[in-house]
Amino acid sequence: MKFVCDGLTLSEAVMKVSKACAIRTTAPILECIKLTAELDGVSLFATDGELSIRKSVKADVLEEGEICVPGKLFADFSSKLSGEEISFATGERGVELKYRDSVSYMQALTAEDFPKIDLSIGENSFVMQQSDLKRVINETAFCCAQDDSRPVLKGCLLEVGEELQVTALDGYRLALSSAPILSKSKEYSIICPARTLTEIARMLGDEGEITVYTQNGMLLVESGGLTVLSRLYKGDFIKKENVIPVRFTTDILLNRSELTASAERANILNRGDKNNLITLDITADGVKMLSTSEYGNVSEVLAGNVVGQDLSISMNAKFLLDALKALDEEEVMISFNGAISPFILQNKEGKRNLYLILPVRNIS
Repeated sequence: MKFVCDGLTLSEAVMKVSKACAIRTTAPILECIKLTAELDGVSLFATDGELSIRKSVKADVLEEGEICVPGKLFADFSSKLSGEEISFATGERGVELKYRDSVSYMQALTAEDFPKIDLSIGENSFVMQQSDLKRVINETAFCCAQDDSRPVLKGCLLEVGEELQVTALDGYRLALSSAPILSKSKEYSIICPARTLTEIARMLGDEGEITVYTQNGMLLVESGGLTVLSRLYKGDFIKKENVIPVRFTTDILLNRSELTASAERANILNRGDKNNLITLDITADGVKMLSTSEYGNVSEVLAGNVVGQDLSISMNAKFLLDALKALDEEEVMISFNGAISPFILQNKEGKRNLYLILPVRNIS
């Protein structure tokens, strides 16, 4: 195979596709990017068995063919040639890269062993605005679990109904967000890996519609020449109706920016503390942000409205800050049911997203 293309175009495509390359695998071919040159251009494809990404780019194809190159190596190398015109060709030494008056060689594998990926996904689908899908992903995916103890919690629950509801949790916190759907094939639900959703959010723009296809435990999204294909998780997801309280004994209304700044300052002294523990002391007179560690202590008074019972409640500062950054109104409502029950955060007016956090018992 042989083709000539713009270095920046190639580098950007390689960086997108390389996100699906496997890391530390016993199958070297899964660490590779497959390049396929055809008359209408070049496509790049990578997969780790769960996530697959394909990107098509324009190129002057002189000879058709396909080859697999080491993904991480090729991504790093091509990023240094973003300002060049690159001639890419296969040969006895692997692949040959020519740019200016220079030439480099890179080892390669034949494409015969690269997994065959079926992209004919389309049994079920829903359509929505790209900006809305990107928003609900960004407002939830960060709450998914990171470990493999309960694999289903590494994904988000997507419920397709009158609207799209997305739920994520890791056992210590929960995120819920919703957005309107323009059309759907039927009502259904899936559990999609958070990693996949993050890659989809990166490919989405702020205008236009997007269609999400699912079939036989697979999900596919295409936009701007980029295709993301992923396996879906199987299993039972927690029923959010059984977790999210509907009545509360204490409500506080606070300025989001002031609360965020106070929590960030209180958290500075917690560096090295795995719980990142901060405390809200809530009384009829107001709210105090407290933090105590071997490095010092913080005690700050927050302006806010308090309705209900007094309480003192401790929590993980990172969880609180993550939720506050995902909310976007000037004022936020935090609702409690005592010092040891989960509490929720929401915007004061718009209720499209909600965050539930488990408190931490402060034994100091």
